[in-house]
Amino acid sequence: MTKKLFFALALMFLACSVLSAQTPEYPSAGGHWVPISAAFAMAIASSLCGLAQGKAVASAVEGMARNPGAAKAIQLAMLIGLAFIESLALYTLLIVFMKAK
Repeated sequence: MTKKLFFALALMFLACSVLSAQTPEYPSAGGHWVPISAAFAMAIASSLCGLAQGKAVASAVEGMARNPGAAKAIQLAMLIGLAFIESLALYTLLIVFMKAK
């Protein structure tokens, strides 16, 4: 496990010099990677947002099933939590629109 981790880190450090090369089309270093990295960021944020929302809803439903008297409080906490989870994807989308022109 650690051997693979060190290999991956060494590969990333070696790739840094290649990714920071400047081209006439993109005067900033690594500017051509911005749209690609923005797409990956949105994909990761959306997938993790979906997983987190599924876990939150499953836990809330389980809590409501165990204690029906606290269903209103659990539902309110779940909705607030879902709003915070969804804000992750919305903030990432905002950054993608700001960075990728």
